[in-house]
Amino acid sequence: MPEVISQKNRRIVAAVWLLGFILIWEFVSFLLVKTLGPDTAATKLPYLHTVIATFAANWQPLLEAGGVTFSRAALGFFIGAGVGILLAVIMSLSKVAERIAFPYLIISQMIPVLGLAPIIFNIVRDMNASRIIIAAYITFFPVAVNMLSGLKSVEQDKKDLLYSIAASKFSVYRKLMFPFSMPYLFTGLKITAPMAVTASILVDMLGSSSGIGVKILYSLYSSSSDIFWASVLTSAFMGIISFHIVNLLEKLLLPWKRAAVRKEGDAS
Repeated sequence: MPEVISQKNRRIVAAVWLLGFILIWEFVSFLLVKTLGPDTAATKLPYLHTVIATFAANWQPLLEAGGVTFSRAALGFFIGAGVGILLAVIMSLSKVAERIAFPYLIISQMIPVLGLAPIIFNIVRDMNASRIIIAAYITFFPVAVNMLSGLKSVEQDKKDLLYSIAASKFSVYRKLMFPFSMPYLFTGLKITAPMAVTASILVDMLGSSSGIGVKILYSLYSSSSDIFWASVLTSAFMGIISFHIVNLLEKLLLPWKRAAVRKEGDAS
C-alpha cells in the first residue's frame, strides 16, 4: 500500500522544494556572474530576484498576454476532453470501433506539434482558432486512452449484476462505468492541462499579435533577458495553475476518492 503523507508534511515538502529551487537558481546565476561577467551572465540566467522584480514592474502586460493564451488553451482543453471522452465511450461500446479507431489515434500522436501547428494555422488562418485546435489535439488522445482504460477496468460481474435487474446500458454507464472511470479520466486531464497551455504558447510564436508566446519571442529578438525569464515564469505558472484547477475539480467531483485516501492515511 502506498504511503500517504499528511497535509503538514506536504507543506514541508513544498517549502523545501521551493527553497531549494530558489537557492540553486541564485547560486548558478552567481557562478555565471563570476565566470562570464555581469553583462554576459544576465543574458544567460539573470538572478531570480531580478526576474521577480521585472515581473512586478510588468505584471499587467504579462498577465494580459498570459490571459489571452490561457483562455484559448482552456477552451481547446475542454473541447479535446469532450472529444476524448466521446471516443472512449464509443470504443468501449464496440470492439470493432476500437480496432478501427485506435491505430488512427496512435498515428495522430506521431505528428509533432511543432510541425502540425503551422499546418493548422495555414488552414484556418486564424490565430485564436489555431490555439484552440492545437490545445484540443494535445488533449484528446491521453483523455481517450485513460478514459477507455477506466471503462474497461470495470469488473464484468458488477455489470452482470446490473443487467440482471434489467438495467439499461445507459444506466450501467451512468451508475457504474462512468463513476468507476472518473479517476482514470482525471489522470489524463491532469497530464494534458499543462500540455494544452504549452501548445497554445507554441502557436503564439507563429506570428500572433498577442499572447505570452509573443512576449517570449519578442524578448528573445530584443535581447531583453529579464522580460524573457519573467515571461517564462508566467508560462510556468499558467501550467501549474491549470494542473491545480483540474486537481481541485477532481477533489470536488470525486469526494469518495478523497475519503479513500484519508482512510488509507488513518490506517497507515
